[in-house]
Amino acid sequence: MSKKILKNIGELLTCSEKLDNNDLGIIENAALVIENDIIKDYGKNDYILNQYQSEKFEIIDIDSQPVLPGFIDSHTHFVFGGYRDDEFNQRLRGKSYEEIMESGGGIINTVNSTRKASLSKLEKLGIQRLNNMLQNGVTTVEGKSGYGLNLKTEKKQLKVMKNLNKKHPVNIISTFMGAHATPNTFKTSEEYTNYLINKMLPEIAKENLAEFNDVFCDKGAFSIEESRKIMKTAKNLGFKLKIHADEIKNTGAAELASEMKAVSAEHLLKVSNKGIKELVSSEVKPVLLPITAFSLKEEYAPAREMMNMGLEPVIATDFNPGSCYSESIPLLLSLATLYMNMTPEEAIRGLTINAAQALNKEKEVGSIEIGKKADLVILSAPSYTHLTYHIAHNSVKDVVKNGKFVIKNTNFNWRN
Repeated sequence: MSKKILKNIGELLTCSEKLDNNDLGIIENAALVIENDIIKDYGKNDYILNQYQSEKFEIIDIDSQPVLPGFIDSHTHFVFGGYRDDEFNQRLRGKSYEEIMESGGGIINTVNSTRKASLSKLEKLGIQRLNNMLQNGVTTVEGKSGYGLNLKTEKKQLKVMKNLNKKHPVNIISTFMGAHATPNTFKTSEEYTNYLINKMLPEIAKENLAEFNDVFCDKGAFSIEESRKIMKTAKNLGFKLKIHADEIKNTGAAELASEMKAVSAEHLLKVSNKGIKELVSSEVKPVLLPITAFSLKEEYAPAREMMNMGLEPVIATDFNPGSCYSESIPLLLSLATLYMNMTPEEAIRGLTINAAQALNKEKEVGSIEIGKKADLVILSAPSYTHLTYHIAHNSVKDVVKNGKFVIKNTNFNWRN
């Protein structure tokens, strides 16, 4: 049995679900008890050391550094083949993302590359990307498919995630997103919607390859009615629901998320006040992706308005090869605070307990509480405030996953 006490923690950020969205539940001069992969106890340093002095523990001195829950990146598309740097350069020269998509670029570009890539190649790329995330303090990540748009490749993407979840320290929550775009082999999105409903969703469900289903409901993607059909079928098959909502245009996708009782609605750049009210009433988590808005030079999602109306937003990277080629948690925190007007505390909760809620994992991760997984980040900074004060700088020193130090002094401490 592995038993550890982390002592002399300068700030222990518990991030409890019960607290206000501006309250990180900070305990100063704290200690934390880990038994195997679970948090057994925590509290003031002297109390914990006295309480457990008769038991044999490995004592680790944190040297007054801050400790907080492992970060949860709840919206990524990290399994893909190929790159789209040419499209990024086109955008720098004035082309819009919509224009690129209309001229045959965008998602379909990545689909072609992902279809050609072998499972082993995608696994190798996936490990590299997960390593980058781990160095950023991410201990749980959601990964979406959607770069296959046929059954064979969608299954390949999801199998890669399943394999990597066994191999890599970072926990992977898989989402099937066959409704990402309409492939060229179908004449209409309606025709492809029927294929999704009748063939793809039942097969993915039968093989238990994903926990969630996501659909891109927006201008140039899937209509409200098509999205509703897909979501109803997915729900009947046992999937939990997510939706890419109101990113390009306000289509009423937030209202659909509420109607279908989705776990989360994501992007929301163009969401209306009515849509926000619907999310509040149905307790759908808003997942906001400021690096995508930054990359596309779009206005940011109205985070402050959402919070004023009663929502507690999640923030995530949206790491993907097209609209957001970045897995940077430091950049994410900087943009959330500087351009979405979130406080440091709101942003940190958006990456911890709120993010856990967006994945239905709040009983397991997202906060430092007895019985939860010992997924922790230890900072190389005097205070958690440096996560946002030291702009776009990675302040992560150590990462603990399931009670084990997998990053130690910024170096990897795990083996495949």
